[in-house]
Amino acid sequence: MELEKLLSFLKIESKIGNSKAKVSGITHDSRNVQPGFVFVCIHGFQSDGHDYINEAVRRGAIAIVMEKSIGKSMESDKDSVVLVRVPDSRKALALLSSAFFQHPSKKIRIIGITGTNGKTTTSYLINSILEKAGFTVGLQNTLISSIRGQQNPSVRTTPESIELQKHLSEMVDQKCHYAVIEVSSHALVLHRVLDCEFDIAVLTNITADHLDFHHTMGEYIEAKKRLFSHLHEGEKFRKIAILNLDDPSFSGIKDGVDVKILSYGIKNRGDIWAENATIDQEGMNFTVHTPSGMVYINTDLSGVHNIYNILAAISVGVAEGIDSEKIQQGIESVRKIPGRFEMISAGQPFWTVVDFAHTPDALQNLLETGRQLNPQKIITVFGCGGDRDKEKRLPMGRVAATLSDYLIITNDNVREEDPLEIVGEIEKGVFLAWPSSKNQANKKYEIIPDRYQAIKRAFHLAKEKDLVVIAGKGHEHYQVIGKESIPFDDRRVAKELLKRLN
Repeated sequence: MELEKLLSFLKIESKIGNSKAKVSGITHDSRNVQPGFVFVCIHGFQSDGHDYINEAVRRGAIAIVMEKSIGKSMESDKDSVVLVRVPDSRKALALLSSAFFQHPSKKIRIIGITGTNGKTTTSYLINSILEKAGFTVGLQNTLISSIRGQQNPSVRTTPESIELQKHLSEMVDQKCHYAVIEVSSHALVLHRVLDCEFDIAVLTNITADHLDFHHTMGEYIEAKKRLFSHLHEGEKFRKIAILNLDDPSFSGIKDGVDVKILSYGIKNRGDIWAENATIDQEGMNFTVHTPSGMVYINTDLSGVHNIYNILAAISVGVAEGIDSEKIQQGIESVRKIPGRFEMISAGQPFWTVVDFAHTPDALQNLLETGRQLNPQKIITVFGCGGDRDKEKRLPMGRVAATLSDYLIITNDNVREEDPLEIVGEIEKGVFLAWPSSKNQANKKYEIIPDRYQAIKRAFHLAKEKDLVVIAGKGHEHYQVIGKESIPFDDRRVAKELLKRLN
């Protein structure tokens, strides 16, 4: 594509240079620049792209898109490079990416899922329903990027706009009918999904999370609302918003929606609702009422939170006119989600579960689901991340203590924060639930910063028919300490330790 045409999609404050050249690629990472590329300078969390303009030019960039004025260090190069000033580089990156890949979101039906918890599970369920109905689906979630069964691990929940548009373009080329995408609050605020036209937007739930980034619950909710308030925009038709009627955010989100709404619930009967749930260690059975008839579900997934995830997925199936039998088959064929209530077994006489739960609400759902196994006692191993969202530490300590019989508090991506400060915040919540634990003689928890040793200790404490819950990291295969990412996978560690124990 010619640079001049590409730049026509931007709001430009100033431009220097001849823009008749052909563009061979776009990037926001100077290390990826090749001859003919446009380099977009964005402010990252760790560095500022404006500091790497000279490197991008040396690598062959033909245009620089930036927010700041260019420094004197570029004077000798600016005659050979087009310099473009824009109000917002992140928006520019998204618009350029969409245009460069020929606006792929207009050529495929896109389902976006947002919410605090349950996005990944819901995305797998929706993907399965669509595939059972005979559609070809591209999937982008926290765990994988998948097209026609070809999977690659994801770097983040929602990729940067250039990667997302590239994935969508590949889905179009592979003749996918649908793209199912997890949409994080960060992605909405940082414009990663700008100029990505969604057909269906799904809300799982909203509870406190990422307040280090959003600062207040109000800002966090407003971020989530963006997916729904912009849903009516664009050229495509048959837009649908799918909302959780039982979630406190329902009314606030609903008020900003200008398209058809499908609601789902358990406590409140929406357009899609569930009843007669039976939950045990084998999974769940329940009945779902929909506008097109009843669906009977028998699933290996467990917990009330997963009933909500299933209802959200069924709502998508109903919205797309998929037969009830195919919806049922799609739900029931999902047997396990990596790192989500994942049972680890090596012949031990007690249950072991690894789960990604890293918010108070998710931890509560996890432990309440664990209680449904009727264990003798629950031993919970968990921690909280460093340099992130300190407000959730006390509630997580309180929830863990309230719903567990014994706790082992450990590290969980402490980053550059003092681990003892993190533990201190968690302990405040523990003491609210267990005031007597302030007395050493009545203490029902211990602190073991080394996560490996913490898991090992939990296994040595566990007796027959106990449940050991290892929470916080789930599918993750690393532990961030300082600035270093160290290989660590709760599932692998648990399997190794259980084999040795036996």
